[in-house]
Amino acid sequence: MSTPIDFNDRMLSLGLARVSEAAAHASALWIGRGDEKAADQAAVNAMREQLNMLDIKGVVVIGEGERDEAPMLFIGEEVGTGNGPEVDIALDPLEGTTLTAKDMPNALTVIAMAPRGTLLHAPDVYMDKLAVGPGYPKDVVSLDMTPSERVKALADARGCAMTDITVCVLERPRHEDLIDELRQTGAAIRLITDGDVAGVIHCAEAEITGIDMYMGSGGAPEGVLAASALKCMGGQMWGRLLFRNDDERGRARKAGITDLDRIYARDDLVTSDVIFAATGVTDGSIVAGIKREPGHLTTETILMRSKTGSVRRMIYRNPIK
Repeated sequence: MSTPIDFNDRMLSLGLARVSEAAAHASALWIGRGDEKAADQAAVNAMREQLNMLDIKGVVVIGEGERDEAPMLFIGEEVGTGNGPEVDIALDPLEGTTLTAKDMPNALTVIAMAPRGTLLHAPDVYMDKLAVGPGYPKDVVSLDMTPSERVKALADARGCAMTDITVCVLERPRHEDLIDELRQTGAAIRLITDGDVAGVIHCAEAEITGIDMYMGSGGAPEGVLAASALKCMGGQMWGRLLFRNDDERGRARKAGITDLDRIYARDDLVTSDVIFAATGVTDGSIVAGIKREPGHLTTETILMRSKTGSVRRMIYRNPIK
């Protein structure tokens, strides 16, 4: 019986950055072209090709969908050379396909990696999410609080007025009641059209983004990616799966989830050390978008390791072949 290979996050992190950079480069041609599917497919192809160059025995646990829905980077797909450590992969080759197609802010390529069995295999359903940045007492807010109670609790913890709190919310009809209640507290609301991974990450850099808290429902797979980033940056996050029908409950059970009402804290979504990389496709408050220059593409990548709490920003100027 062979000895398991350790998860060397330091050695793997730069390889992970190359994966997200490759996906961003591939999607660059499709920025502002109005073709979401082509942009996504270009990113998927490039990300898969780069992943298969890494010395890992990887399994995609958060990907493009079930095997019958996605020809590549589907949930359960094995990636890597097979010669390295056993790892879980969570990815979104292009978070914000609509943002890319319309050349709107905050489109990213996103990927996280952790030891095998430590990333929640989240089904493709909605998740009610709540996140704050670092520096607050443990469980300063909770999903069991009303939105107004959360704003008050965070303001009390900060020692400020409720009007000094800014909440990020995905602009969707399902959030109308949430937005109305938040308005009544006097808190500011930053509405985003897409990209709730970026929305959650914004909380971790409140001094830059001006966002203190994220609230609302979005994709559960994106919740695992966001939790991976916050685990590196020190923020807190909670998520609860939301089900619209029996088919979605069946998806959860198929993914091994037995307690359908469970509230997951950040460290339940990501139970071990994790590395996370995101590369900007269009300009955003986390990373700059792709810049075209004669003969070159320039990208910015944020690369993070939870083990050390390190956050590295890298500029990559790549000749266009």
